[in-house]
Amino acid sequence: MEVILLADVEKVGLRGEVVDVARGYARNFLLPRRLAETATPAKVAELQRRGDRRARQEASTFEQARELGTRLEAAELRFDVKAGPTGSLFGSVTATDLADEIWRVAKIRVDRRRIALGEPIKKVGRYAVPIELFTDVTVDVQTLVVPEGGELPEVSDTEGSSAEASSSEVSDTVEPEAPEAVEPDAALAEEPEA
Repeated sequence: MEVILLADVEKVGLRGEVVDVARGYARNFLLPRRLAETATPAKVAELQRRGDRRARQEASTFEQARELGTRLEAAELRFDVKAGPTGSLFGSVTATDLADEIWRVAKIRVDRRRIALGEPIKKVGRYAVPIELFTDVTVDVQTLVVPEGGELPEVSDTEGSSAEASSSEVSDTVEPEAPEAVEPDAALAEEPEA
């Protein structure tokens, strides 16, 4: 019996698929729980039309997201914040702050949940903040966090924050050393004498 799945069903299929299942399985499990509906020719044709419409819409949305991405890559966000002498902020710059500044600078609405900030920014510096605009469309927005009334100090090679390392904490993973082979004690290795 062919049914259209209304929800993802493990080991059967994903939502929106037309699948062939046993008549008893459909009648006793899928249909009463509203996980599927009977696949009639009209419903299958409607499902096909909806799929085509969704594909066209996603293609146009993808193109719009790429255009917005190029505009965002050209923009630079600047935050003048209160900071201590060591560069630590009194407060932080959050994803909500970034979304508001993007709207102010570029007039682009970005959902704060799409901003992959990880943790709020708590130090002055330059950051490349990744923002997911659409599936497979992610841009890095250049963000400057500077102390109030000042400029960023010049970054030297020994200290400073690179854009990638600052936006997401990067730690070097050290492979654990294999324990050294231990020689068995000579007294334990000898066989007992009888």
